Amino acid sequence: MAGTVADVMIGTLKASGVRRVYGLPGDSLNGFTDAVRRDGDLRWEHVRHEEAAAFAAAGEAGTTGRLAVAVGSCGPGNLHLVNGLFDAQRSRVPVLAIAAHIPRVEIGGGYFQETHPQELFRECSVYCEMAAVPEEVPRLLEIAMRSAVERGGVAVLVVPGELFLAPAPEGAAAHRVVRAAAHVTPDEAALRQAASVLDGAEAVTILAGAGCEGAHDEVLALAGALKAPVVHSLRGKEFLGYDNPYDVGLTGLIGYSSGYRAMEHCDALLMLGTDFPYRQFYPQKAPVVQVDVRGEQIGRRVPVDVPLVGTVGDTARALLPLLRPKSDASHLDRMTAHYARVRARLDRLAESKPADSPVHPQYVAAAVDRLASADAAFTADVGTPTVWAARYLTMNGRRRLTGSFNHGSMANALPHAMGIQAAHPDRQVVALCGDGGLAMLLGELLTLRQLRLPVKLVVFDNASLSFVELEMKAAGFVNYGTGLDNPDLSGVARAAGLFGVRVERAAELEDALTAAFAHNGPALVDVRTARHELSMPPKITYEQLKGFTLYATRTILSGRADEIVELARTNLRELGRE
Repeated sequence: MAGTVADVMIGTLKASGVRRVYGLPGDSLNGFTDAVRRDGDLRWEHVRHEEAAAFAAAGEAGTTGRLAVAVGSCGPGNLHLVNGLFDAQRSRVPVLAIAAHIPRVEIGGGYFQETHPQELFRECSVYCEMAAVPEEVPRLLEIAMRSAVERGGVAVLVVPGELFLAPAPEGAAAHRVVRAAAHVTPDEAALRQAASVLDGAEAVTILAGAGCEGAHDEVLALAGALKAPVVHSLRGKEFLGYDNPYDVGLTGLIGYSSGYRAMEHCDALLMLGTDFPYRQFYPQKAPVVQVDVRGEQIGRRVPVDVPLVGTVGDTARALLPLLRPKSDASHLDRMTAHYARVRARLDRLAESKPADSPVHPQYVAAAVDRLASADAAFTADVGTPTVWAARYLTMNGRRRLTGSFNHGSMANALPHAMGIQAAHPDRQVVALCGDGGLAMLLGELLTLRQLRLPVKLVVFDNASLSFVELEMKAAGFVNYGTGLDNPDLSGVARAAGLFGVRVERAAELEDALTAAFAHNGPALVDVRTARHELSMPPKITYEQLKGFTLYATRTILSGRADEIVELARTNLRELGRE
């Protein structure tokens, strides 16, 4: 294959299904960028900040299941990738990062913009190596790509800038790198041991996560045989939160009391494809059977009696014939009835009066859910937008929900949406943004304009870092440093060339969303939402109650009693919670 090393790289990327790369140009990337220009087929998705490039690649990879690519120039350029790459790595989506480096002869001498990217990116990658000579690049690129798609994570290839421009090695050719199909099933003895534990229990609960992707029917078959309520993690919501008569919602800090009780009252727990991190929400004494395709993940959160290494679908199909179907559905019936009550209360909290101002955020999320398309792809900023997405977005097997649910980074919703929209140009993509998160990468509004990405942004504009304020309240601290003096964000959007509308009262919301969703281009709806809305966890601990009391006392003593009054007024509707 004639041309440069960069030409060979682009040929391999294209042969493997890559259609775009996200990044910013820079001198050390010039050889690669010019090869993209000369190719004319691979798209250069020009973002305003490399962090957005990595998040966008993560969004694309998460919704397509295929390799996505982000690039960064030497030093600060590729350093900006790191946060988005951590998000992709922790979400286990296949992303390749091409990190340009300073000239080889200058490495180690404190050269302008010198860093050591192969060390910096090692923690957020499954593979991270630097090419030293042109002959290495094609082979290391293929190894990096294979590592990303097979292990589900980030691979980083560090390339000194002059190598992109070097003549292609003799005999170098583009090669196709795609994920190999595989079935992974535990051995028979382990399956029989798991069946024995589950058969011996009277009240089994299933905790299911993102590893259940593609295994909806298999999980429901297990739940039916075990008469088990299904608690799903946040990342499991889009795969199990629909057509599921066993669903009892989420548990954890943003979950429901029904999910918490289903875990609390079981006498055996079956974990399916989940690494749910909050140990305080696991049952204390129940035996645990855990299924995960990565054996090293098993037992990280709770002691496991029977580890099963395999994919959820393959393992469920092998386990089901070994189970004795249960006839007693009392545990399941109690938990699903509890969930029905919780769901009804949450729906009541999403009601609003036309004159309500500011608007309750639950009402905003419920309206978005009602008006969005049946195959919409949603993204949600970390913080309260994630809470409202978890509680009010309805999944149906076609919709998708993406967020920084493992890494927990602010400012993810907009760049995630950019990557999803670029990969799915004809799909409705809706980003639920916090005002703080949007402000962090506000410049990417210009990317939406430049790339003509018709993302719809709904901003929960409460002039604060509200989830941080909630954490402070629970810990007994007076809120400090969390207020945001926002401009009219819809006006900012219009100045950037987007459709923008501001909502001050509940009566204005539906028309604003309808107009934004119908607009043929990027649009932003800036909704003034209640700052002091409490997103209550399913279980309030004594320490949290004590902390909240201390917060109220300190706030009054500091001369801010009006904040307590507003907090009470906003949350009077919560008095009926279970």
